[in-house]
Amino acid sequence: MNQIGKSGRQSPNPLELALWREYVETAESIRQALASGLQSMSGISPGDYAVLLALSEADEHRLRSSVLAEKIGWERSRLSHHLGRMENRGLIRRHRSGSDSRGAEVELTDDGARTFRSSSASHLRLVRKLFVDALEPEDLEAAGRVARSLRRHLEDMPSGQEAD
Repeated sequence: MNQIGKSGRQSPNPLELALWREYVETAESIRQALASGLQSMSGISPGDYAVLLALSEADEHRLRSSVLAEKIGWERSRLSHHLGRMENRGLIRRHRSGSDSRGAEVELTDDGARTFRSSSASHLRLVRKLFVDALEPEDLEAAGRVARSLRRHLEDMPSGQEAD
């Protein structure tokens, strides 16, 4: 295993810190370029796209709002405000849950499904242009390994220990 990051130090060394900053700054640049491109080409935000994607993949194109929040990694209050804006635009519809009167279900409308389909092609072209085309096949494989390692590490970390 590579010795970078395995020194037992509490803080990253200069090389580790430089790699971390490069990763964070590059990921943010890609995220901003994707957001800008999605908004200009499709008129929707990355948040809209995340909600529409999750609903388009769900059974009957509906999810409980708590499940949707977890699926896209948002706090429930943030999602609630965002869903209100999407509902006003006719992209989604909210209903009281049939099985639990306290919960709400979010459903993709026909307009929401059309918006998602029309935005997906341009979004995927942007992903290719900004990410896939920038890397050689072996670099894509390495990026996948790094992403899987990071996700596994985060999933294996006991809750609340991120800052230790």
